[in-house]
Amino acid sequence: MGGSSSTSPDTPERVIARDAARALIAEIRQDHPDILFHQSGGCCDGSSPMCYPVDDFRIGDSDVKLGEIDGVPVYISASQFEAWKHTQLILDVVPGRGGMFSLDNGRERRFLTRGRVFTVQELAALDEAG
Repeated sequence: MGGSSSTSPDTPERVIARDAARALIAEIRQDHPDILFHQSGGCCDGSSPMCYPVDDFRIGDSDVKLGEIDGVPVYISASQFEAWKHTQLILDVVPGRGGMFSLDNGRERRFLTRGRVFTVQELAALDEAG
């Protein structure tokens, strides 16, 4: 269920994925091999994780890379990161339509972000890792 991390084994990952999300990622990559996620901050699609072809989305200077899921990078805006930095984001899938510009649109399943608050020990390990 985890992502990939270059930190110590004791450092929790900031983003992980459920099996259903990994399966939908693999399906999307059959059509679009190079994709990324950006955790939306609201507006039209609420706060859905948006999935884009790498060439169709420009990462901003203030975007924060949370980690990777099966080699797919996951980003969030700096302001959202401040609000969510105490929370592990869990990429999941539910029935429905994806965001208008997201690659999960039209697949009758959409990505959804769930959250879990880090423990005190996990937060200490994240602080130590920088």
